[in-house]
Amino acid sequence: MPQSSRTNGAAFRILGVDPAAAGATGYGVIESDGRHCRMLRFGALRATRKGPEHFPERLREIHAMLSELIEEFEPQGVAVESVFTALNMRTALKLAEVRGVVLLAAAQRNISVYSYSPREVKASVAGYGHADKRQVQVMVRALLNMASLPEPPDAADALAVALCHIQTEQDRRRFGIPARETLAKPRAPRAANGISILTRQRNASPCRRHLTSS
Repeated sequence: MPQSSRTNGAAFRILGVDPAAAGATGYGVIESDGRHCRMLRFGALRATRKGPEHFPERLREIHAMLSELIEEFEPQGVAVESVFTALNMRTALKLAEVRGVVLLAAAQRNISVYSYSPREVKASVAGYGHADKRQVQVMVRALLNMASLPEPPDAADALAVALCHIQTEQDRRRFGIPARETLAKPRAPRAANGISILTRQRNASPCRRHLTSS
């Protein structure tokens, strides 16, 4: 779903990622102008070849995909779903390695990464921490005013993670909550005189306020 890849001074972008150890890794890019949100691109990357012996190749593919998305859309942050604690040890370790690739791709461009649990994401988007995938898809579609349900569900989950971050940041700014700890923080660029050049992210209001039925 091609869209304009350049943002203006009144908007910021978030790349949401739903990492997967064996299935598809979902991604979604959302832009917010402080009042409304719009989807720029979403999808999911499936493994080209199955089997544990091809897992390093899968990590390379995920890194290449995320690097391309970051290069094209220049997001101000990356939001990623955290490891589900009920997973068995082998799956959890593989999922952690996928998340490591997400961190690497963001760190290479000095972009902050924020982690949210599946329950946090569902509660933020659907209003219920145990919402099923269909409910998440329906709410993501409504919040982003999309013409149809985002498919596959992995892509909808990634968009939900990005929406969760936008909502969380708005609540933090409104109520003076301390900044959420990031998994990776960008290094402030240095000017010629050695003074740090700091940028300020614009406020984002929750997309839920502007939910329109579709």
